[in-house]
Amino acid sequence: MTQSDTVFVQPAYSEAARQMLARKPQLFINGAWTDSSHDALIEVEDPSTGKVVARVADASDKDVDRAVAAARAAFDDGRWSALPPMEREKAMIRLADLIDAHADELAELEAIDNGKPKTMAAAVDIPSAVSEIRYMAGWAGKLNGETAAPYAVPGGKFFGYTLREPVGVCVQIVPWNFPLLMACQKIAPALAAGCTLVLKPAEQTPLTALRLADLVAEAGFPAGVINVVTGYGETAGERLVRHPDVDKIAFTGSTDIGKHIGRNAMDTMKRLTLELGGKSPVIVMPDVDVAEAATGAASAIFFNSGQVCVAGSRLYAHRSIFDRVLEGVAEAAPGWAPRPALDPRAQMGPLVSGEQLDRVMSYIAAGKRDGASVVTGGDSPSDEGYYVNPTVLADVNPQMSVVREEIFGPVVVAQRFDDLDEVARAANDTCYGLGAGVWTRDLAAMHTLAGKIKAGTVWGNCHAMVDAALPFGGYKQSGIGREQGRQGIEPYLETKTVILRL
Repeated sequence: MTQSDTVFVQPAYSEAARQMLARKPQLFINGAWTDSSHDALIEVEDPSTGKVVARVADASDKDVDRAVAAARAAFDDGRWSALPPMEREKAMIRLADLIDAHADELAELEAIDNGKPKTMAAAVDIPSAVSEIRYMAGWAGKLNGETAAPYAVPGGKFFGYTLREPVGVCVQIVPWNFPLLMACQKIAPALAAGCTLVLKPAEQTPLTALRLADLVAEAGFPAGVINVVTGYGETAGERLVRHPDVDKIAFTGSTDIGKHIGRNAMDTMKRLTLELGGKSPVIVMPDVDVAEAATGAASAIFFNSGQVCVAGSRLYAHRSIFDRVLEGVAEAAPGWAPRPALDPRAQMGPLVSGEQLDRVMSYIAAGKRDGASVVTGGDSPSDEGYYVNPTVLADVNPQMSVVREEIFGPVVVAQRFDDLDEVARAANDTCYGLGAGVWTRDLAAMHTLAGKIKAGTVWGNCHAMVDAALPFGGYKQSGIGREQGRQGIEPYLETKTVILRL
């Protein structure tokens, strides 16, 4: 690892943040803060400094069982699912309003916990979290069944209709890259459908989930509807996934862990949605404004330090403009140079952890060993905190690990192409299929590539534009099911058919 003597100084925390960090480690179960059944704790680091700033409870099996039991009781007695849909909608809107009212505090906690710039969290994460809840709240009163005339019997002899019912107790396991946004993306459809839930944040980034629990209580949700437990994936997460009283699991994270969860869920046939890894291509056609496309390609990979499931980590530029696009991305990179998360000038912060820093740097080293050339970056600028400079690698080939595997850091690999069929094949030469970006003024080329690329979302002249009204998910090993939009609430509903003989 190449490091300089640069020292980054994280600005002072606000009083609200300090109070949150100093709180007693507890779990939110059955509508109240409660002590864990044992004394095990998880240390929470500020990635901008690498220092421990808080400790949270490491939930025991007994704690997990209590949380699931609370959600089970709250579902079975109908205190949430039997409410008029209007009342569920109103409670969700109150929660969204409270998140909005505490936006500055939540953005700061996200920055301290995850390492993303507070300015980015304030502009993207918190408003998007609010949007997820407000959008899904509107579905609470629109989840209707339908009537259907039987096909094989005389008319008027039987009457058939369907009901849409909440699936039950849901476990929501969220990642560390967008902690609050992903939590709200998970809980919103479950709540709108009438489900109860247990939320487990990533062990690296639990702070905003715990603060969210405060707001849940303030919004007046019935006890047991939303429970929040902190713990490690291999212990608390594993217990939740295997729990016999859990009906549905929603998970966002790595493909390997998603496969593990899927195998375990099948033991009891739990309903399942998985949003997993990606290795998204960004394709730049020869007709573009090169400066604009290069700036967009840089943003596609360097936003959130490349810790984005749809990060544009494979850049394909047409041979005729390749050198200019590569130069443009490299010229944009200094604007993304990492800074401490609370620095108001920061566009990009540190990676989330020392483990992630080591992972990213090992991929860069592997790329160099395999013959890739470093156009810019490739190093860590500080020995305090978990910083990696925005990195562009050229002279790569499809067999290299930096091209094939998800790095989850600010590292893009650049390659040339000559025609649409060639680049479509290259884009699809991956086990993933989450997102893709196409930069072109040619509508025919845009639609052609949108049809050829096997990905859940294809963006045109933009990247990572995600909206609560539009379904999001992946092809191939990028996941199962969809989140957001009408499709995002479907996994939280069971369809019951009723047939009556008249």
